[in-house]
Amino acid sequence: MENFSFKKKFGQNFISDKNLLLAIAADAEIDKDDEVLEIGAGAGTLTEVLSQCAKKVISFEIDKDLFAHLEGMQLQNVEFVFEDFMDASIESVEQKFGKSFKVVANLPYYITTPIIFKLLENCTKLESLTIMVQKEVAQRVCAKEGGKDYGILSVMTSFYGNACIKRIINRQMFFPVPNVDSALLCIKLENKFPHLDKAAFLKFVKTCFSMRRKTLFNNLSQSYGKQRLKDTFDESFLQRRAETLSLEEFVTSFQKLQQS
Repeated sequence: MENFSFKKKFGQNFISDKNLLLAIAADAEIDKDDEVLEIGAGAGTLTEVLSQCAKKVISFEIDKDLFAHLEGMQLQNVEFVFEDFMDASIESVEQKFGKSFKVVANLPYYITTPIIFKLLENCTKLESLTIMVQKEVAQRVCAKEGGKDYGILSVMTSFYGNACIKRIINRQMFFPVPNVDSALLCIKLENKFPHLDKAAFLKFVKTCFSMRRKTLFNNLSQSYGKQRLKDTFDESFLQRRAETLSLEEFVTSFQKLQQS
């Protein structure tokens, strides 16, 4: 790794502190029965710790310049996949695992949200995500209704599971040093609303937040019709903003619209 040239386009910020790496695996509750998906192997430091804790690790890495280094580590229970995780089908990923798997990853900042949504929306075998993300993103994921950080990411993460911040990590723990601090975010999946049309619900939530400072009535009118909204909800509800609604209120109002 001495002559490795870091690539800004891949958002490469590596971790080498062994205590932090062990803490990440512990926070993810990885044991010898677990199969793990890692997204972004990087220098392989977290991969190596995961291989020591888990039954099996499938590790995606987009940078093919790391091939020789990673394969040279000769980790017996690790399969490296040298492609962009966002280009891989969830079906092909899940075929590599048995009944279930956990995600543990130091995610590139620039693509954190798309990766989270891809996993939450499409995986059928996923138990949990323990991911290193930008601190502000973690705060948005865990935000409660009524605050400025609360938005689509907060609602949909809560829809699919339960999230918490395990620890804040100073930017100095990474190399190269990024411009922001990070947080270790854990999301444990829970099928809270098995009978809800998930795609339609996501569209509804996005529409509610489409213009953040506008009322629900203004945001929903074009998609659902003014009269339909007035027939379904009382005026006080329609004058609220999306950021004031809890997950349960989003689900209840979505169901009302589906039935109207």
